Amino acid sequence: MTIIELQGVDKIYNTKAIPVQALNNINLRVEEKEFTAVVGPSGSGKTTLLNIIGGLDSATKGKVFLKGYDITTMNEGKLIDFRLHHIGFVFQAYNLIPVLTALENVEFILFLQNVDRRERQRRAIELLQRVGLKDQVHRKPAELSGGQQQRVAVARALASRPAFVLADEPTANLDSHTAESLLDLMQELNNEYGTTFIFSTHDNKVIRRARRVITLEDGMITSDK
Repeated sequence: MTIIELQGVDKIYNTKAIPVQALNNINLRVEEKEFTAVVGPSGSGKTTLLNIIGGLDSATKGKVFLKGYDITTMNEGKLIDFRLHHIGFVFQAYNLIPVLTALENVEFILFLQNVDRRERQRRAIELLQRVGLKDQVHRKPAELSGGQQQRVAVARALASRPAFVLADEPTANLDSHTAESLLDLMQELNNEYGTTFIFSTHDNKVIRRARRVITLEDGMITSDK
């Protein structure tokens, strides 16, 4: 079943100098349960593509369908609600809430979804254990290393059991061992729950594991295999 479809998507940023075309006529379909890497040189449009799929940025032209819904026609309120219930995000910069503990950061999305307190705590603790942070649950981001913060971010993205996860360079700031452990976890969840994963990456560890690799150059898909 197709879970993501882009039809003729362009993205143009109007800078003070000249307009910059970040994406050019992107046509793409992603099926359920895929484990896909988007690769290409810096500036090729990888992050822009993920942001448009996730509704964090809007296309200049074209249509974006997620689970059959056209998100290009949604108002901001509906888009926020859709993201909350269907999409998990892993950002290169972690984007953790500094005043919350690791446990509270993972619970936060579930709190917004009105999940019962005991259930959201159970899920959060289980995921933090799975990413190797069972002894760090009450620490705040400033008390964690970069690798530990990224593991919290991954646990947070997975807590709501989203239909798909968008991960922007998720291993960029991690040592090899931590990166492999996180990829193990994401592969397990892909296999166990059918969660679809799309990565933007330069990391060969991610690319080797991907079952599909999409190459972007100058905002265009030049290879898809």
